[in-house]
Amino acid sequence: MSGNIIQHIILDRDGVINLDSDRFIKSPEEWQPIEGSLEAIARLKQAGFMVGIASNQSGIGRGLFDLATLNAMHEKMQQLLAKLGAHVDMIAFCPHTPEAHCDCRKPLPGLYQQLAKRWGIGLEDIPVVGDSLRDLEAARAVNARPLLVLTGKGGKTVEQLPAHWDIPVFDDLGQAVDHLLQEQSC
Repeated sequence: MSGNIIQHIILDRDGVINLDSDRFIKSPEEWQPIEGSLEAIARLKQAGFMVGIASNQSGIGRGLFDLATLNAMHEKMQQLLAKLGAHVDMIAFCPHTPEAHCDCRKPLPGLYQQLAKRWGIGLEDIPVVGDSLRDLEAARAVNARPLLVLTGKGGKTVEQLPAHWDIPVFDDLGQAVDHLLQEQSC
């Protein structure tokens, strides 16, 4: 890392860090990391990054799980990261269903703005790693730098990308982190 500049990154959760399911991830037992994702976060932390998560969690609004269960899932993630000497610095989530028309549910950028406010930063050119079009749309809305991974819904999302969007595509979070760290060292 150059000088005292702190780098920030925002990650989606389901499909980027952990396996996703169309039936929602509803328990700590169902929360399973994607191979290499936790190690990628550890590499980010070793390089001096502040790591935030921005995640739609409408399963709460749908009554599929409660806030305590979501916290237990995040605690499991943090414990697994701690074994690697890492952690996630901040987690922002939207508990609302699409019908709530809130401003925090992606593709609206409210979650990213929450993280930026808590960090005291602007979002221009902050890397945002997601697997869905809504992750990328929210990043573009705040002039952040969207990166697409092919894990989770990424395989379908890459087919939906507008041709004029210049968004880099990576196999997984590990490959995206390798790219960012390589850029940082140049």
